[in-house]
Amino acid sequence: MIVEQVWTGNNYRNFNYLIVCPETGEAMAVDPLAHEMCLGVAKDKGWEITQVLNTHEHGDHTGGNKAVIAATGAKLLAHKNAKGKIPGIDIGLGAGDVIKVGRTVELESLDTPGHTMSHVCLLSQTDTPALFCGDTLFNAGAGNCHNGGHPNELYETFATQLAKLPDETLIYPGHDYIENNLRFTLDREPDNARAAGLLDEVGDQDPNAAYVSTLALEKEINTFFRLHSPTVIARLREAFPDLPDDPDPRTVFVKLRDLRNSW
Repeated sequence: MIVEQVWTGNNYRNFNYLIVCPETGEAMAVDPLAHEMCLGVAKDKGWEITQVLNTHEHGDHTGGNKAVIAATGAKLLAHKNAKGKIPGIDIGLGAGDVIKVGRTVELESLDTPGHTMSHVCLLSQTDTPALFCGDTLFNAGAGNCHNGGHPNELYETFATQLAKLPDETLIYPGHDYIENNLRFTLDREPDNARAAGLLDEVGDQDPNAAYVSTLALEKEINTFFRLHSPTVIARLREAFPDLPDDPDPRTVFVKLRDLRNSW
C-alpha cells in the first residue's frame, strides 16, 4: 500500500490522501478537497483514481468530490447514514465493510461517531496497520462535536474502538493541528515530558512532510487517551471543582472536550 499525504495549505489545515495499490496504480482519494492537487499528484505518479471516500459530511472534506469524480469517473463512498448529507454516494459504508483498492489494498470501515454521527475511519489490513481517521482523532487531539456530533459518542469511539487498535497503528488525520494540540496537552498535563519533547521536535514542522504518529505515541501525548492521569484529573478539578474524587473516564473525556472548545 502506498500512502500519499497531500497538504492543502488552506486555512483549515486539511490533509487529503491518496491510498494506492502499488501493483495496479489504482487509487482511492480520501476527502479530496484540494481536487486539483490530488488529480495532479495522481497524474504525475501515473495513478488512476477509481474511488473517492468521504470520512464525513462536512464541506471541507466533501468539497472536491464533484471535480474529482467528473475528471475520473470514480465511485463515491461514505457512511451509509450520510446519504441525505453528501450528494451522489454510490456505496454506503457500515462497520466492518471491506473496501478494496486495486489488487493488494484492503481497508476496513470503522463506524466512528462523535465528530458527526455519520463518520467513518479506515483501517488498513496491512502488516503495519494505518488509520485514516478524518476528524475523529488528530495528532495529540480529538475532533470537536459542534456540527452534528456529541462528546459522549466520541468518548465511546475512543474507548471501545480506537484505544483497542494495535499500538503500532499509523495515524493519518484530516488536519494538521499537532502543534496547538500538544500545547493543550501541556496545559492539561504540564509534566508530560514526551509531549514537551515532541513539541520541540515538530512545532515548526513542514506539513508537506508531516510527522506520522502511532497509536502508542498518541496514548503518551494525547490528553483524550490520558483519562487516568493524576495530573490531568487534578488540573481538571481546578476548572470543575465539583469533579468527583475518582471521576470515571467518560466524565474526564467530556470535561476535557468542553475545555478544548474554548481553549
